[in-house]
Amino acid sequence: MTDLPAGRPVETWLTDMDGVLVHEDVPIPGAKEFIEALKASGLGFLVLTNNSIFTPRDLRARLLSSGIDVPEEAIWTSALATAQFLVEQRPRGTAYVVGESGLTTALHDIGYVMTDRDPDYVVLGETRTYSFEAITTAIRLVEKGARFLATNPDVSGPSVHGTLPATGSVAALIETATGRKPYFIGKPNPLMMRSALNRLDAHSETTVMVGDRMDTDIKSGLEAGLRTVLVMGGSTREDQIEMFPYRPTMVVDSVADLVDTVGRD
Repeated sequence: MTDLPAGRPVETWLTDMDGVLVHEDVPIPGAKEFIEALKASGLGFLVLTNNSIFTPRDLRARLLSSGIDVPEEAIWTSALATAQFLVEQRPRGTAYVVGESGLTTALHDIGYVMTDRDPDYVVLGETRTYSFEAITTAIRLVEKGARFLATNPDVSGPSVHGTLPATGSVAALIETATGRKPYFIGKPNPLMMRSALNRLDAHSETTVMVGDRMDTDIKSGLEAGLRTVLVMGGSTREDQIEMFPYRPTMVVDSVADLVDTVGRD
């Protein structure tokens, strides 16, 4: 049984998806039980991901095929966080979007118009089919003054065939060509955490973030004022923790170690 250090009672849980609940499409032992404990507790929770390719409905189906039943409304992506940022900054604006349905659906849902004619923003997201033509259009629009946003800074991603270039790599290409840096919305930007808290109407002091990466999950949770739990077996090895100038609130071997912790405060 694992206990969080003393503090205000935990009312909300945020958890990363890849590396905490699943590896690719393989469920991590204890993940199903952790999610079921969260649902049974009545506490607020969200599953977070920097992946902007898929809609929450798509991700729910992916998790369900792995035996993990997460409600669609309990999934929060960098695409949704980007949409929330845009509606707060420039409601009902226009954007040239490089990405897939997870991103385009999120922007359509907030009333954004997709266009390549003098858009307010160029928004770069994840896609498995980056087009040289689309990247060239994005470069020219940024040069003409479009504001440059990217859903997340991840430079690579996994596939069954090996490493794929991800949003951060393509953003670096556009930045090099234009001299304009993008604003990244997803982790480790604490904005991702704050947007999740806003969705749940939750408070940072009563929220815990569970993740497997020190450089994204733990960093963004820390900067947003949350307690953090690092799960081993994912991207960060135990011997790497001391390399960082910050530490998680707690380190556990597996998400299974947290099942009995949920709702005990």
